[in-house]
Amino acid sequence: MATVNVNDDSFKSDVLESDKPVLVDFWADWCGPCKMIAPALEEISEELGERVTIAKMDIMESTVTPGEMGVQSIPLMVLFKNGEPVARKVGAAPKSQLKEWLESEL
Repeated sequence: MATVNVNDDSFKSDVLESDKPVLVDFWADWCGPCKMIAPALEEISEELGERVTIAKMDIMESTVTPGEMGVQSIPLMVLFKNGEPVARKVGAAPKSQLKEWLESEL
């Protein structure tokens, strides 16, 4: 399963009301580290797609949700379970570390 794009309008239905965990990657096109981890998140989405949805939210296009979430630096990944944020990871990391962190939180 590929990553999915979410925005302010779809956040509630795609993330908060999801029946499985959702990892939201808050990113922006001008963010180098965000671009560095994008391929890793795509691969992780393929590998763990049965267990978790990986979503991406462009903070320049959707500003309400990142503001409500207190996003201050990117990349920021927030794992939601049952509509609640349960874990956060700030900054870029190699795929192996991202996957290990995510699996430990699932």
